[in-house]
Amino acid sequence: MSPLKLSKWLSFTASKDWFHRYSFANAGLRSISTDLGNGTVMHCWVPKCHKQSKPTLLLIHGFGANAMWQYGEHLRHFTHRFNVYVPDLLFFGRSFTARPERTESFQASCVMKLMEAHGVPRMSLVGISYGGFVAYSMAVQFPEAVERAALCCAGVCLEEKDMEEGLFRVTDLDEAVKILVPQAPEELRRLMRFSFVKPARGIPSFFLSDFIDVMCRDYVEEKRQLIKEILRDRKLSKLPKIQQPTLIIWGEQDEIFPLELGHRLRRHVGENAQLVVIKHAGHAVNLEKPKEFNKHLKSFLNG
Repeated sequence: MSPLKLSKWLSFTASKDWFHRYSFANAGLRSISTDLGNGTVMHCWVPKCHKQSKPTLLLIHGFGANAMWQYGEHLRHFTHRFNVYVPDLLFFGRSFTARPERTESFQASCVMKLMEAHGVPRMSLVGISYGGFVAYSMAVQFPEAVERAALCCAGVCLEEKDMEEGLFRVTDLDEAVKILVPQAPEELRRLMRFSFVKPARGIPSFFLSDFIDVMCRDYVEEKRQLIKEILRDRKLSKLPKIQQPTLIIWGEQDEIFPLELGHRLRRHVGENAQLVVIKHAGHAVNLEKPKEFNKHLKSFLNG
């Protein structure tokens, strides 16, 4: 066995990724990549058999590992009720583009093209963190296609001036980018401290390096550009209001997108929105409090 193959075989991260693939396949999904043209390819987990009698649910991930890692805990709660689609956003997993656009609106239009390519005209959305930015943009651009939207710890209502005025724990955008796209074990430790109320402690550096090597080495500069683009010239007065029923879920102790942004989003969307605050949870509320997260999602989506 070659050293490269041996390292992958011994990699905890690669092994867990394989397990997620097995569980997604076991849940009735298949992995497929779709060429959208103009140098854009999107990978997605799609139902092996799309049943017209079921509604469709689109799960959109945030920064971090690929989509499987963020929804692996939740998939089984929804596949019996919905046709579930789980895409990798551009520059994550096996999705990429040769085009220069880095906005969430471009991500949203590509996801919509992907769903149209699979013959899906209407859907409900769940978006976690950066995925919530993309989900919100889909609801704005394609109101006839989006039935409901659940936005989890998604700082859609942030403004460029928030960074200067000290709303965030990081001092500037460059520091935020370094944490969200970690390239060294200590940067990943900082991300964990920002994301969890009780982060795992005592993790050896070689485990963190393994995760970075498997999950964080591809499209590094493109991911940095995605982060910078969401803040560029961002003003609440420019953000359109969405009309769909909207569930906003937030970890009470979120240190990446503080809870103030959740209240701001609820006020902005208005009477169509409800805010659920989960106690003793941080930014990674979907991983830290999966039972509560699923309970609120199921109640909203089945409503």
